[in-house]
Amino acid sequence: MERSLLIDEFLAKAGWVGATRSLLAGDASFRRYERIKIEDKTAILMDAPPLKEGVLPFINMTEHLIKLGYSVPRIFAIDVNSGLLLLEDLGDATFTNALAAGVDENRLYQSAIDVLIDLHGREPSKVVPDDLASYDDKKLLAEATLFVDWYMAGIFGGTVPDCVKDDFLNIWQELLLNIKIYRETLVLRDFHADNLMWLPNRDGIRKCGLLDYQDAVRGSPAYDLMSLFEDARRDLKPSLTDDLLNYYYAAFPALDQNEFYKDYVILSAQRHCKVIGIFSRLAIRDGKSSYLAHISRCWNLLDRAFCSPELRILKEWLDGHIPVKYRTSHPLN
Repeated sequence: MERSLLIDEFLAKAGWVGATRSLLAGDASFRRYERIKIEDKTAILMDAPPLKEGVLPFINMTEHLIKLGYSVPRIFAIDVNSGLLLLEDLGDATFTNALAAGVDENRLYQSAIDVLIDLHGREPSKVVPDDLASYDDKKLLAEATLFVDWYMAGIFGGTVPDCVKDDFLNIWQELLLNIKIYRETLVLRDFHADNLMWLPNRDGIRKCGLLDYQDAVRGSPAYDLMSLFEDARRDLKPSLTDDLLNYYYAAFPALDQNEFYKDYVILSAQRHCKVIGIFSRLAIRDGKSSYLAHISRCWNLLDRAFCSPELRILKEWLDGHIPVKYRTSHPLN
């Protein structure tokens, strides 16, 4: 109730006295979203409790992406101390919803690739803020560790022995040595169907709207492309992925495709291990068990990545520690 009153005061100061509020679907963070409406005018409220989430990274990255010419929600009002933002309402046509409404899948995904082609084609100094954190080995290792700390600990009912965890991290340290970032770029990190908006009335790269980019980092251009194709929440036909990957390659004829794809595969395995760990943590710590339904898809994506010889050592380790019966939709039940 106290938080709700605080929001009412924030909206009043922003000129939205008497507006109606309706809760929208949340995400895997502690943020909440509401649609605010008064007469025929709407906006989106981001409610990010300051003790759990900070809004400054979102504000800074929004301003940066607007300067670069991309479609992101404009910010109408800010209260940093209270963790409240009032944002432009880009509608309900996420890629997920647009696909359900019958929009052509290839058309949607090409629009997303066009954004990445534009972003990756620019000079890194122009697109990567000077103070932006790097997606370095330390950060990638910390994320991969979530697999051991939450998924393995959850399915086996206790703390994973240090020797097991150390073996897992040693494997990842060896794998990450194989990544050769030929050109750093801005990595949005959660570039997938639920965070992309279909805005067909806009021109060019602005047809694809961007959401949930506050955790952006500097890193490999392979990451966001992989995040788009290796989606933990929906399946893409391998043939479509191949066509779109070739569409991306065609924009960069000088690109070493073999080296690029090696980075892609290793980063995909890292992301799937991370996401399996995050979905497990959401269930165990936060009581959000619905995310467990996606774990089997993550395992399927991992299995597909194991076709690459670079990942043989990870496959052997996982085969020795995680029996197939635990690679299900609900391993913690």
